[in-house]
Amino acid sequence: MKSTTPASAPQHRPSQQRHRRIGRGWLAVAAAALGTAGVAIAVQPSDGAAATSAPGYRQDDLRLDTDAIQALGITGVQARVTTASGRDLVATTGVAVAGTNRPVPRDGYFRIASTGKALMATVILQLVDEGKLSLDDTVDRWLPGVIDGKGNDGRKITVRQLLQNTSGLHDDLPGFDTPQEYYRHRYDTYTPEQIVARAMKHHPDFRPGAGWNYSNTGYVVLGMIVEKAAGRPWQEEVESRILNPLGMNHTYLSGATPTLRRPHADGYQVFAPGERTDVTEQIVPDLGGYVSTTADVNRFFRGLLGGKLLSRARMAEMQDTVPVAKQFEAFWPGGRYGLGLVNRPLTCGGSYWSHEGGEAGYITLNGATDDGSRTVTVSMSTSFNNLDKTLRQQKAASDLVDRALCDTSSNRQGK
Repeated sequence: MKSTTPASAPQHRPSQQRHRRIGRGWLAVAAAALGTAGVAIAVQPSDGAAATSAPGYRQDDLRLDTDAIQALGITGVQARVTTASGRDLVATTGVAVAGTNRPVPRDGYFRIASTGKALMATVILQLVDEGKLSLDDTVDRWLPGVIDGKGNDGRKITVRQLLQNTSGLHDDLPGFDTPQEYYRHRYDTYTPEQIVARAMKHHPDFRPGAGWNYSNTGYVVLGMIVEKAAGRPWQEEVESRILNPLGMNHTYLSGATPTLRRPHADGYQVFAPGERTDVTEQIVPDLGGYVSTTADVNRFFRGLLGGKLLSRARMAEMQDTVPVAKQFEAFWPGGRYGLGLVNRPLTCGGSYWSHEGGEAGYITLNGATDDGSRTVTVSMSTSFNNLDKTLRQQKAASDLVDRALCDTSSNRQGK
C-alpha cells in the first residue's frame, strides 16, 4: 500500500459515512447496526434440510442454491464446490451486467475483501515458524509510537491480539454513504499510516485482550509489521509464500488500478430501494483489495487446511479460537475466531473453516472441511445498505456452504 491521498480528497471524512458502506469492514459496519438498531432476525446455519434430505450434494443442488440467492435481488451469483476427488461443481445464475442477458462467468474475477485476512495471517505464522517474529511481540516492538493516543497503547497490544481481533483497536475506515459520495471518492487512496491515524482519533473499543471486535485496522497494522520483519512489502510476501506455491495464478492485488481483469461480473450496491449503483470501478487501498476467483479461493483453503502452508504447531495456533462478539452471532451463528480464520458449526456435525469478505458490490462466503478435502466459495455481485436484506443474503449463502460441505442434497427439486 504505497498510495497517497490526493489533495482533493479529505483524509478524515466524518465517521458516520463509514457506517453505511458495505465495503471495507462491511461485517463490522453491519454488526454495529445490529447492536444499536435492535434488529431481531433469526439466522440459523441452515433451514434443517441437510438433516433430513437424501445424501449427496449434486450439480442440481448447487444450481437451486444459487437460484435461491439470486432471488433475493442479487444481480449475479457464481459458486464452486471442490470435492475430495478434485472434481468441481460450478453454477452461476443471474447476469454479469444489469439490464443485459450477459451470463455470469463461471470463474470470473471478484474482490475477495476480508478473505485476504486469512492470507495475511498465514504469512505472519510462517514468519513465526522462521523465528522472524513472535505472536507475543508487541506492536511497539516493530512500530514504536504508531499506536498511541486516546488511550491506545502499542506497548500493550500483541501480534496475536491483532490477528484474533482482540486488540481493541477501533475501526474508522474511509467510505461512502450515497451514490454521489461513491462517484466523488471512488479514486481516493490512503497509506497504511493514514488509515491507522484515523483509528487513533478514537478510544479503544476495550482493553487489549478483554473483548472481541472485528478490526480491519488491526490487519493494516499487521501488514506494516510484516514489512518490518521481512524487509520487503507484505504483498510480495503473500505472493512468494502463498500465491506462487499454490498456483493461485488468478489472484492479485489491484493496488491503484480501479478496474477488474476480465472476465468479471459487475458489482452493484443498493444504497436505497431503487438505487442500484454500479460500483465496480473503485480503488481499494488496503488488504481488502485482493481480487481472485472461486477456483483460487478454494485452492487456498484446500492448501491451508491440507497442511501445505503451515507447520502443525502454527496451524494449531491459527485454529485456537475465541467466541465472536454477541452481535456477530447474526452473521456467524456459533462462530469462533482464530488467527485470521473463522470456525462455524455444520448442521451435519462438526464444523468448518472460512473467512468471508465484503466490498462494495461484492460479497463472498467460503468454507472448507477440517482437512481441506472439500471446499466451497460463493461470490455475489450485489451488496445492500438494508440490514434485513444483508442478513437474508448471508443466510442463503451460508445455507449453500453448509449443504455443500455436508454433502447433503437440498431435495427441493419438486418444490
